[in-house]
Amino acid sequence: MKLVDHNRYDYSPITERPDFSWPGGKRLAFYVALNVETFSWGGALGHTPTSLGPPPDPRNFAWRDYGLRVGIWRIFDLAKELGLPLCHLINAGIYGRNPQIVAKIRERGDEIVGHGITNSERQADFDEAGEAALIREATEILTKGHGSRPNGWMGPWISESMATPDLLKEAGYSYLLDWPADDQPFWMKTRAGPILSVPYPIEINDSPIMLSRMQPATDFTQMIIDQFETMLELSQDRPLVCGVSLHTFVVGQPFRLAQLRKALKHIMNHPGFDKVWVTKPGDIATYAAGLPKGIIPGS
Repeated sequence: MKLVDHNRYDYSPITERPDFSWPGGKRLAFYVALNVETFSWGGALGHTPTSLGPPPDPRNFAWRDYGLRVGIWRIFDLAKELGLPLCHLINAGIYGRNPQIVAKIRERGDEIVGHGITNSERQADFDEAGEAALIREATEILTKGHGSRPNGWMGPWISESMATPDLLKEAGYSYLLDWPADDQPFWMKTRAGPILSVPYPIEINDSPIMLSRMQPATDFTQMIIDQFETMLELSQDRPLVCGVSLHTFVVGQPFRLAQLRKALKHIMNHPGFDKVWVTKPGDIATYAAGLPKGIIPGS
């Protein structure tokens, strides 16, 4: 078999890179990403805590909708209690269906990240023209509804076609979250110039942990703590990015919210927290893009 290469970036061992620090001399960048997703009634694609039923599958549709009606508001309250900023990986469909959520995100001053129109579809299922139209439509909706355009993108279901990075760069995006290949940002090649990949926590992510692998909420708590403490120790040698990924319908459930609160409080009360830059992916991308050439892989 001939090995096929994506040609998007070159191999770069993390141990061979120049050192740098995050703003204020911090060594670990920490962010919390909230997936704010909407689904088509009767659609066949969607998260489920058990098994999918035949369409229209009201049980699972309503369970997802719980995240928007109830769960997200409890997450907002927790973030306010802890003084944590959030970034929202948000379907553009939210802007027509859930205006109170949009208003709350704007009130908080949180970052929005483009996340398609709905999680009832995948970008990889479109041809190139259709995918370009999807990105354009989602961007227009988010820009009009939020008052400023998103600079980052993560595809619904972290789905990409062969042309996705090219289309995102051409649509004016400066970074993406679809490639969990590193603990530092790195530059990717596109036909329109470089686009930055910002680390996204595909494993420290409530959905695959508790829905796909069926692990209990207490496991998620310990995983967050272990990830943070280990990365904080490792960041003494080189700067790293530590993220936590959440979904409104998963950790928005009260018993899981209790475990998330424990994990986040542990982090914020950690004796090494003064070495942590609590931030958002867009700020990580902006800072990394401003570093001298040769610091970030691919620059």
